[in-house]
Amino acid sequence: MSATAPANDPTFENVWDELVWRGLVHVSTDQEALRALLAGDPITYYCGFDPTAPSLHLGNLVQLLTMRRIQLAGHRPLGLVGGSTGLVGDPRPTAERTLNTRETVAEWVDRLRGQVEQYLSFDGDNAARIVNNLDWTAPLSAIDFLREIGKHYRVGTMIKKDAVAARLNSDAGISYTEFSYQILQGLDFLELYRQYGCVLQTGGSDQWGNLTSGTDLIHRVEGASVHAIGTPLITNSDGTKFGKSEGNAIWIDAGMTSPYAFYQFWLNTDDGDVVERLKVFTFLSRAEIEEYERLVEVEPFRREAQKRLALEVTSTVHGPDAAAAVIAASEALFGQGDLTALDPATLRSALEELPHAEVSLETTVVQALVETGLVASLSEGRRAVAQGGVSLDGVRVEDEGALVTGALPGGVSVLRRGKKTLAGLFVSTGR
Repeated sequence: MSATAPANDPTFENVWDELVWRGLVHVSTDQEALRALLAGDPITYYCGFDPTAPSLHLGNLVQLLTMRRIQLAGHRPLGLVGGSTGLVGDPRPTAERTLNTRETVAEWVDRLRGQVEQYLSFDGDNAARIVNNLDWTAPLSAIDFLREIGKHYRVGTMIKKDAVAARLNSDAGISYTEFSYQILQGLDFLELYRQYGCVLQTGGSDQWGNLTSGTDLIHRVEGASVHAIGTPLITNSDGTKFGKSEGNAIWIDAGMTSPYAFYQFWLNTDDGDVVERLKVFTFLSRAEIEEYERLVEVEPFRREAQKRLALEVTSTVHGPDAAAAVIAASEALFGQGDLTALDPATLRSALEELPHAEVSLETTVVQALVETGLVASLSEGRRAVAQGGVSLDGVRVEDEGALVTGALPGGVSVLRRGKKTLAGLFVSTGR
């Protein structure tokens, strides 16, 4: 099975209807006006990404795919990477952000720009454009900023914004730096309206105060009506925050979250969440998703919806070759493929997601069982071997004195106890 090429579902009258069906409209400006706008002549729209980390994450992926869907409907996207807003940071709910150096932010701008470019098309009449808000904020003096932009904002309105209100009511309070963030984002929309005729901004619903900062500013300064769409924050069916695993974000940079770990994240999606994930994160049609919804109901044990979700999103983010490699590794680890045929880098990253240990060629399999935590003691390890319940690289271990080999690609081995308990061994030759 191959991944689906990005395309909108032709059974919807226009892209607005598809966005609504996919659950991507949590809050917006006038819905009827938006529906008519997106059904008409091509418009210019934008979404911003701040370089507050060296990579985008799954929350950002919602925005990237939403941008792509709107572009596929014929509209012109602007991908904004916030070289200036990244120096400030939008208000967090509980505490002040740590300000990064200008050099760090500049480096992250380049990295995020490359990531955003992967999801948009730069060909044709509605080719995408990448912009950096540092281009129009850097030349602006503090006096000019206050006179030309600040005068249009009312403090009473600003402190009612959810993010600001939460911080004002916290022990940490809020600095003027983060308080002013919404003005900077409003300025972005105004500049893009003036330069490119941009009339729509998309973003997460937790950014709604910042989104409307721009729509309100343009209305006051230019007398024009522009629009905003806030996508829902994605949470799991049990209410936990989506995209977090023991406090670690799922990044789209392969060096920060390996393609194997990325694939496994989607494969482990709960039955109660998988249909909504298919709607948001894939380009599968309504009919295909409804069929997977039926399969979840009648054959949940097959996990067909999860497999398709993992294939689609991994292919979208890391490419079809990487997706094929991690699927082969996943299958081989559980006895459905040839371990020796796997790509070394993919195999290593897969083993890093398992219990694992660094061992030498002098290490016995029994010792390796203990070091990886598959057994609690050497005596328990010897019993496991004697009972025929231990294998190394797919071959049953019959001698309790057997040594590890590191015979798989990249000098690694796979240790198994029972049918499903696995561990990785990274074998040093001592040279």
